[in-house]
Amino acid sequence: MPSYSNPAALGAPYGLYSHMAHCEGPLHFVAGQLAIQEDGSVIGKNDLPAQLAEVFSRISAAAASVGLGLENVVQFTTFLAGRELVPEFYKAREKLFAQLYPEGKYPPNTLIAVAGLVEPDLLVEVQAILAR
Repeated sequence: MPSYSNPAALGAPYGLYSHMAHCEGPLHFVAGQLAIQEDGSVIGKNDLPAQLAEVFSRISAAAASVGLGLENVVQFTTFLAGRELVPEFYKAREKLFAQLYPEGKYPPNTLIAVAGLVEPDLLVEVQAILAR
């Protein structure tokens, strides 16, 4: 049976879900993270690189809450609010990943373009699966 948690560093979930699910085995699942503050305001409105940096900061905090790091990610799923954002996303991710993964060992990622996210000013959402 899985257990669920909401690491303090991530604040309260933005709806009826938990930030993380933990299995008896080595896997931990991080819900899609958004660039959103406790009060519901968007961090980096209309700024994809800023939102992406915040999202990965939140995933890192979730990983740290169970003693893991981004090197433990085995799968990302990324949702972009529109296909037109793909080139900007690639550029922002390349810059961010140069810092987060300096050895160039990147986890698998599925990229999905959607019509929109839960709030109109959100541009990106990323969920992750981590392994101990």
